[in-house]
Amino acid sequence: MPITRSTDGNQAAAHVAYALSEVCFLFPITPATQMGELADLWSDQGRPNIFGQPVSLTAMQSETGAAGAVHGAACVGSLVSTFTSSQGLLLMIPDLYKISGELLPSVFHVSSRAVGSQALTIYVDHMDVMATRSTGVAIMNSQSVQECADLALISHLSSIRGSLPFLHFFDGFRTSHEIMKIQLPTDDEIRSMVPYDCVQQFRDRALNPTHPVLRGTIEQSDVFFQCQESSQKYYNAIPAIVEQVMADFKVKFGREYHCFSYVGAPDAELVIALMGSGSQTIEEALPCLLAQGMKVGCIKVHLFRPWSAEHFIAAVPKTCRRIAVLDRTKEFGSSGEPLYLDVLCSFANRPGSPIIIGGRYGVGGKEFTPACVKAVFDNLAAETPKNHFTVNIFDDVCNSSITIGPEFDAIPTGTSQCMFWGLGADGTVGANHDAIKIIGDNTPLYVQGYFAYDAHKSGGLTISHLRFGQKPIQSQYLILNADYIACHCTPYVGKYRLLKNIKNGGIFVLNSSWKTTDMEAVLPGQLKRDIAQKRVRFYNIDASSIAESVGLGRRINTVMQAVFFQLSGVLPFEEAVGLLKAAVTKTYKIKGDAVVDMNIKAIQAAREALIEIPVPASWATAPIEPPPKIPGATAFVNDLLQPCTLLEGDSLPVSKFEPGANNPLGLTKFEKRGVAIQVPIWNKDKCTQCCECSSMCPHAAIRPFLLTEEEAAAAPFQTIKGKAKSAPHLFRIQVSSLDCTGCEVCTHACKFGALKMAPLVTVPHEAANWDYAIKLPNRGHLWPRNTIMGSQFSQPLLEFSGCCEGCSETAYVKLITQIMGERMLIANASGCSSVWGGTWGMIPYTTNSDGFGPAWANSLYEDNAEFGFGMAKANTVRRARLLSLVKAVLASTEPLVKDDLRAALADWVATFDKADQSVAHHKKIAPMLQRDNCGASPNINVREMFNNRDMFVKISHWIVGGDGWAYDINYGGLDHVIAQGHDVNVLVLDTEMYSNTGGQKSKATNLGAIAKFASGGCQRNKKDLGLMAMSYGDIFVASISMQANPHHAIRAMMEAEAYPGTSVILAYAPCKEHGFPMSGAIEESKLAIETGYWPLYRYDPRKSPAMQMDSKVTTTNVEQLRRFLMNENRFAALTRSAPATAERLHAALAENKAKGLENLARMASVNRLQAGLATTTATPTPTTDAKSS
Repeated sequence: MPITRSTDGNQAAAHVAYALSEVCFLFPITPATQMGELADLWSDQGRPNIFGQPVSLTAMQSETGAAGAVHGAACVGSLVSTFTSSQGLLLMIPDLYKISGELLPSVFHVSSRAVGSQALTIYVDHMDVMATRSTGVAIMNSQSVQECADLALISHLSSIRGSLPFLHFFDGFRTSHEIMKIQLPTDDEIRSMVPYDCVQQFRDRALNPTHPVLRGTIEQSDVFFQCQESSQKYYNAIPAIVEQVMADFKVKFGREYHCFSYVGAPDAELVIALMGSGSQTIEEALPCLLAQGMKVGCIKVHLFRPWSAEHFIAAVPKTCRRIAVLDRTKEFGSSGEPLYLDVLCSFANRPGSPIIIGGRYGVGGKEFTPACVKAVFDNLAAETPKNHFTVNIFDDVCNSSITIGPEFDAIPTGTSQCMFWGLGADGTVGANHDAIKIIGDNTPLYVQGYFAYDAHKSGGLTISHLRFGQKPIQSQYLILNADYIACHCTPYVGKYRLLKNIKNGGIFVLNSSWKTTDMEAVLPGQLKRDIAQKRVRFYNIDASSIAESVGLGRRINTVMQAVFFQLSGVLPFEEAVGLLKAAVTKTYKIKGDAVVDMNIKAIQAAREALIEIPVPASWATAPIEPPPKIPGATAFVNDLLQPCTLLEGDSLPVSKFEPGANNPLGLTKFEKRGVAIQVPIWNKDKCTQCCECSSMCPHAAIRPFLLTEEEAAAAPFQTIKGKAKSAPHLFRIQVSSLDCTGCEVCTHACKFGALKMAPLVTVPHEAANWDYAIKLPNRGHLWPRNTIMGSQFSQPLLEFSGCCEGCSETAYVKLITQIMGERMLIANASGCSSVWGGTWGMIPYTTNSDGFGPAWANSLYEDNAEFGFGMAKANTVRRARLLSLVKAVLASTEPLVKDDLRAALADWVATFDKADQSVAHHKKIAPMLQRDNCGASPNINVREMFNNRDMFVKISHWIVGGDGWAYDINYGGLDHVIAQGHDVNVLVLDTEMYSNTGGQKSKATNLGAIAKFASGGCQRNKKDLGLMAMSYGDIFVASISMQANPHHAIRAMMEAEAYPGTSVILAYAPCKEHGFPMSGAIEESKLAIETGYWPLYRYDPRKSPAMQMDSKVTTTNVEQLRRFLMNENRFAALTRSAPATAERLHAALAENKAKGLENLARMASVNRLQAGLATTTATPTPTTDAKSS
């Protein structure tokens, strides 16, 4: 019997892939990562595949490596699969050609996602898959969660039978992460369908010295063409093979599939053909459209490659007059998108062919609703249908869009629809995963769960969309008519129109500390109107207080989940509570019994805390306040950012957007999210003006300010007399309460108790205090920037990022921007730092009062080192050219420029390599060039000097990324860049795991740490990237911990920037994935240093000895190290799940750390006399190339 389970598309595909694979190789990439994580977990648990053994799974260093390993495994006759998406799939393309050319069965499961172009998005379109269509791989598309399981099985079986690799893909997030109740095949059912004779034929062709052959030869032009054509018969056979496997599948399971499946009127005149989840929406809408008398239908394309015109034409009703082909991709420069061209060619030269038009839908995850379906049919029925059209955007530039009519309800009667507005990391999404599975697995109802997020790493908006009902659910779009809406984050009340989509008589639940008597004053007019006019039943619960009281902090999920089951009535409440308790036990067991108990207490407390709020009749006509104006907002903010903030971005026309990829800086200061429950308040009487609170703040939300007497007198807050260089001024520490995330790192940084957390709602005046303070002149020039205290008076040019609360990464980058941000150029690898640093509309990098600030760009995960090197090399050349131009102007016997400009240019030449002086030179010279109209000079050298004036500044080049980038996917490129010795600075934000994709193992993961792909504890030592860089002899290397020793960190940063060659900084970055409260990041980092877990050092080839050991600890042991390890769940969890393994691995870790510390200490104690006797030093020879960047 098939297994009935509520699951998502990734798990459905992984279930089948695991059963039919002997080995798997992969690399984590959103949204495909979960498939590999599940396979790794099952393997670690000893789950057998259909051959009776656990799958051997290996996480590789990149997708290129994964594809190469798949190729190797297939070559030796192993059944193999992998999981990938987007750019990851593109990295596999060379191997796809090889695997196809060698006729090797294998399956690539792809959660399809847009490929980064002008920007990156994690949402679906089919751009990645379309890039593979010439490789020779067979391509199969699943269009629902059920199909992910079914067509995964059909793909594996067809691959074995057809001797070709298959690429099985489905829509990323929309299908990969959507939860549905489906039927999964059992291992016995899968086993019964396997063509073992074909498996044996595959093994007989394998590379093996007992029956040796040779593959991968070099062929000449006389035979290559013929040899390639000899494989065509395999492709010709695939459609028939797939149809036969589908027929066998129907016999076994009762569900019917074809290469091209038709649904709709048998006499349809208008037909849509497409791939992707949009077919489900069309299928849902068809009954409504047919009831209106429309003769319409839909062809769902499953087998895209090899394309079979014969099978496609057979699927088209004989009555069809017109076909609209919808592609979920954009192909620039083509005469049409891929599926459209295939359909067009299928009917070429056939008499009586239907009219065929093409359009694009759902690109980048754009919604596709029943109204969109009708609009496509309406366009198709028009006298002159628009070709090459777009759906659900307003294209007022090229006029490609079609008109979308009003929405209509196509959802089956009796379907309940629920929306949950949550705050990232408050547990809402996880709780709703559990809720929909509880309903699906414990009732006869069909279920669907989809989860929408914004791009903040934590503390951002999440909206969970849950549906359940008596009939199958095919709605592949967000909820438009909700029966139940819950708001889990109080500030959303004044920010979003929460009840826009609620049904008449629906239920609204608010989490707030407000009493019934407060509601009149605090609720906005629009919300009151929606409640009253739609006769909404309104409830309130102070879930935050309950969570805080039981020790859960801001995680209110279990409280709100209990409320949902209490009000929805989908299950008897007592039964639901029992299932909830079982779910939290399963979810949180790895975190320990105490966390499980806290969640159970929260469930029990929820029932009595729920209060129904009476709704006054006057609310129906409550006055509606206009949206507040954003002070100082630019056109970009007003025209683009604000509509997106209000969730109205889908309505923006194409003309509002600039082509290309340039984005303005300084956008996060307009967000004012107000997501903190508590914020720090300054006590002036306890403050020592050390500014460490500001230095440690991940979000630049708390800063020191210096005021004149006049400014202080006009200020809305109190100040104290400044100290030392601040003495002529008055001093204030001020928090931006609406930008703070409440992480509490600053209060832990303050050794003197000058900061205390207070509820945000109790300090509304702090927002006005910040508004006054931030407008004060910056007085950073009074302090040198090479100390922690002094640096904090310089404006941070990274502020209010979307990182997780308490993030350690941002503190490093923020500090560098305070030291040299006005001349920084950053090449940023994909990962956490590109998400919090480069999300559209949420740009945290900003400019100073001169308009200078970090220029930032992201290329790819796998080439960031080379990308940054290319920038630095090119700027070196440009700046060298400017130097030659200036020298030519100065050497001219004619007076080409005025005397004051000549003097300024001469000063610049004399201090060409002085980075700290270059900005001042630029600020002096650039206006003079403008003043004298040098851009129109008759002398070409003067004109070119003007045109290259942005090179007067000595740019500080930074290559930034995480450990997954530096240790794994781009290590080869990083090593090559380091080997060049060019003047670039590399900052590795080392979280010791892939933090951005959810905590997977990297080669920076330490022995004994639990991570995804290392659920039984990492079994290998961490790569020593520092020693590898030092091996070149002329590379500056530092290992720092900002949270443990900020003074050491800033010193290392200054020395790295001043070093005339390559510098590498390894920055220890505690992460919430480590499993401890991030409010304690400072204490935990200090413990890491004190116990010998993380060393502090600087390796400067100019010095003798080059190694400077800055840690006091020079060795460690397991007892000492356990003080650190047992504070973090990534290590402590293993002691609970596998004590013997933990003891062995932790002892080995201590031994490895001790050896590393002793080696560093040995390097630092090299006799200076011996070092001086060396005939050469490791100091790089200064060259124009290395010095002039």
